[in-house]
Amino acid sequence: MIFVAAKFRVLPEHADRWPEIAGEFTEATRSEPGCLWFDWSRSVDDPHEYVLVEAFRDDAAGAAHVQTAHFKAAQEFLPKHLAETPRIVNFSLPQEDWSELGELRVER
Repeated sequence: MIFVAAKFRVLPEHADRWPEIAGEFTEATRSEPGCLWFDWSRSVDDPHEYVLVEAFRDDAAGAAHVQTAHFKAAQEFLPKHLAETPRIVNFSLPQEDWSELGELRVER
């Protein structure tokens, strides 16, 4: 899978509305056949920062994602709400889902 984590620093006046601002793009991406997950979280340390954790089935699914109409629309629409260019970490991993964090195993 292709695993991506990206940090989006949103302009203060748009920070509370970011889930709504990115909502159409988020829903369209989640409906792509190669999207495994596409999840936003807000930083507990910086209320203007959102972290996007996303994964795609394989290289082909990741390449298809950046060719979609909704991705191209997001390239035009989202930056005007951002304070800076998002930062990203991108990896190809030989797995299809989350692994368990064995060091914090829950036994009930």
